[in-house]
Amino acid sequence: MSLLCLGISHQTAPIEIRERLTFAPTAVADALRDLTKTAGIAEAVLVSTCNRTELYCACDGETARLIEWLLAQGGGEDAEVRARLYQHHGDDAVRHLLRVAAGLDSMVIGEPQILGQLKDSYEAAAGAGALGPNLNRLFQRCFAVAKQVRSDTAIGANPVSIASAAVGLARQVFGALDARTALLIGAGETIELVARHLRAQGLERLIVANRSLERAHDLAARHSGYAIALDELEAHLHEADLVVSATASPEAVLHEPVVRAARARRRRRSPLLILDLAVPRDVEPAVAALEDVFLYTVDDLRDVIEENLRSRRAAAEDAGQIIESEVAVYAADLKALDAVPTIRALRDRAEAEKRRALIEAQHMLELGRPPAEVLEWLAHTLANRLLHAPSTNLKQLVQADPHAIELMRALFGLGDER
Repeated sequence: MSLLCLGISHQTAPIEIRERLTFAPTAVADALRDLTKTAGIAEAVLVSTCNRTELYCACDGETARLIEWLLAQGGGEDAEVRARLYQHHGDDAVRHLLRVAAGLDSMVIGEPQILGQLKDSYEAAAGAGALGPNLNRLFQRCFAVAKQVRSDTAIGANPVSIASAAVGLARQVFGALDARTALLIGAGETIELVARHLRAQGLERLIVANRSLERAHDLAARHSGYAIALDELEAHLHEADLVVSATASPEAVLHEPVVRAARARRRRRSPLLILDLAVPRDVEPAVAALEDVFLYTVDDLRDVIEENLRSRRAAAEDAGQIIESEVAVYAADLKALDAVPTIRALRDRAEAEKRRALIEAQHMLELGRPPAEVLEWLAHTLANRLLHAPSTNLKQLVQADPHAIELMRALFGLGDER
């Protein structure tokens, strides 16, 4: 039985091709039940995210029918999908999974979401009865390695998205955010992410301003904030310690006179931090000249992000070394697992010989033979029967391979005794 990874990801295909081969979370269990009915597929885990669809299997090494099965799930033969599928076997499959779990194969190096997605995939496989000793051991190991990578390296130490970098900068300026007020201008994806990061940092008060008051209400409700219309900015700007703006407006929405008036009303309560994440810019450049106002644009944050990415790339090298050592450890564990059936057979044979010898010894006692004589016979007979086959086979093996005698000495713990 060998390990196989078969998949497609952002590394090999654009989204318009990847989306042809995805599985809804509710469909994964049924797909696995169908797959494990296929001859030779003993165990399987199916991973399906926006960036990858991967099938991990313990199988007989035959991949052709697995490819056909996977393509069928997407609706049938698809030359573009087929051309972008990749395969990893044995140690390479182990290495790939560990890299995925550690975030080294992600669009953003070190992102943590994939680990949770792998755990969900593992649970789905367990629920579908598709797990066995090989994949169970592999996935448990990959979860432990991902945790080790995060604790022993700086792979996830720094923010790498515009939204997370913006909130990270706010924390550098203010420290804790729990007693602060943030005013978010816009209601798109970037502002949504900023709101999520701010709430995760314990932000106390959130105001959302948008040209569409309905959209502002929707976003504010999701994050326990309150909404205002864009033309109410002047009335509320002084309440904010942090302003984050990301609209699609072709012109500035926050002007220097408005910001200057807000600063006057704040009476130097604290600096006003304004993060303009829009292109073209939402905030007039003249705002940067105001006293106690700190204005950063998206380019400023991109410099922070690139520096953080450089840090993560360096950490990724350390993570790669951890993964390489774990691949070797898992390979050794797998070989030990392969020995289990042989060990079980050896113990079964010894148990059978013991029972046969005991029955014969009991019969000898019933015939009146002295107990000491029967015990001597039992010990001698059992030793001979257990050692007969190894002794005979060793003589034959040594004739074919002189090194076999060293293996036998190691097997029986004979050391260097001659």
